[in-house]
Amino acid sequence: MTAVRTGPEVAARVAADQLRALPGEPEALACDIDWAGPVERELPDEQAVQAACGIMHVHGRAAGRPRRLGVDYASTLAGVLAAQGVLAASLARARGARFSSVRTSVAEAALLSVQQYLAVATTDDDWVETWQAGGRPPFTSRDGVRFELEVLHAEGWLRFWAELGADSGAVADGWWPFQQRFATAAANLPEALHRALREVDYGTVASVAASAGVSVLPVRDDPAPPAAVPACAFRALPGTARFAQRRGVAPLDGIVVVESTRRIQGPLVGHLLRMLGAEVVRVEPPGGDAMRGVPPMSGDCSARFRALNDGKRTVELDVKSPSGRRELCELVADADAFVHNWAPGKAAQLALDAGDLARVSPGLVYAWSSGWEPLRWPEPPVGTDFLVQAHSGLAAAVQSADEPSAPSLMTLTDVLGGAVSAMGVLAALLHRQRTGEGVRVDSSLFSSAGVVPRPPRRSVLDQPLRTSDGFAVLSGTDPARLAAALGTAPDTVPERLRQRPSGFWAAELSEVETVVTPVCTDLRQLAADPRFAAALGRDTHAFPLAPWEFS
Repeated sequence: MTAVRTGPEVAARVAADQLRALPGEPEALACDIDWAGPVERELPDEQAVQAACGIMHVHGRAAGRPRRLGVDYASTLAGVLAAQGVLAASLARARGARFSSVRTSVAEAALLSVQQYLAVATTDDDWVETWQAGGRPPFTSRDGVRFELEVLHAEGWLRFWAELGADSGAVADGWWPFQQRFATAAANLPEALHRALREVDYGTVASVAASAGVSVLPVRDDPAPPAAVPACAFRALPGTARFAQRRGVAPLDGIVVVESTRRIQGPLVGHLLRMLGAEVVRVEPPGGDAMRGVPPMSGDCSARFRALNDGKRTVELDVKSPSGRRELCELVADADAFVHNWAPGKAAQLALDAGDLARVSPGLVYAWSSGWEPLRWPEPPVGTDFLVQAHSGLAAAVQSADEPSAPSLMTLTDVLGGAVSAMGVLAALLHRQRTGEGVRVDSSLFSSAGVVPRPPRRSVLDQPLRTSDGFAVLSGTDPARLAAALGTAPDTVPERLRQRPSGFWAAELSEVETVVTPVCTDLRQLAADPRFAAALGRDTHAFPLAPWEFS
């Protein structure tokens, strides 16, 4: 059994729990997780990592100031990355490699979680992204129900608000920030839209939404998930694999993955597998993925798109046409794994479900990354990040004790969902290597949300505190001892810290073993900081390097 030898408690526990639950029987490897990894900063805990690596900045955009995520998100993601590393090294050993250990860090996980925001901030394009704090969902109905709303097309947005009698100018003004909240982590919607929903009961909202093709869900105040589900579900597929020959030094060298994915969750699966050495063939519609042209540009392609898709080989085909499906089957016939995040039912409709492709490629690993599996709904809502946070309890867990439940507008489950799916693919590939059996892997945004431990809701002192030149977080000292060192009462510590810059407090409080971490509020400065040089690469934008070391 793999030993997680060192590491933050949450990350080590997540890695161990996931490895126990997965098939494939990982090798007895040594696995080390630390806080900072190659980042040359003293980062003693989760809040220091969130502060230094941009998570507090991105999560806090909607509020207009950096905010801590109330869960140990970076540690959770690091645990999943560690499990991926163990599975990848085990697969490589089964194919003749001699890896004995794997290492990753919470800081590298944090940088991976903000990679799209980092790409946008550091691109050479003159286009400037803007966002405004405030005005964000959730909405509140007349009968006091707080709820999230999702619609992916402007037609549904217009029909919904028109039926509720909302001001047409506010409806038009609100569409852009609503649509862009996945990209900007902010959504300053006109007050008129919030007011329109405060004037009707939730039952009316739900009825109008259903007729307009809009999804709404109440925001749960209980942080615990409403159902306990495994991160990934596995089912055997027929056929015997033809094992890929290992050609290079990376763990997945010689493995071929075909993906047909969009947005964040699906492309991230292939991105992680590519960083582990797999050849990833990306299937796009004729003319290419429309997201390639979304500004800002990095070189001749969207910075956001490149953050998740650089290094993949692209093939354009129309899966809705018979000839396009034949082409896809030809690609899959020579592949080890196929990954998609199509809408529920689409694979069966196209005759490209697991059973169909297993006949084309015996021993195939077939992975579907969805929104809600394995939950069953009479009328399923669209499976997107913020609805999943609302229903899974994560929206309650990420906010501090003095704040109402609300999803983070940072795409938490999209990123974690992609990482969980990649972990499932690796486990299935290892099982196939050992048995020759093909495997279907099902995971979802909802199942990934359940991987995040739910601690007690945090107090105000766990949030970034304002100093005279920005914000900082304090690690290592209990509140009473800290207050004594500052010569003040515990409840006036925040006011005392405002009087001096972060650097002053870092020197002053080191005598009481308190680590002061200034909060990153500009991702461009983070990318330019030489202390991050070993964790980041640079092309026409900055990007995180592979977050594993194998030896």
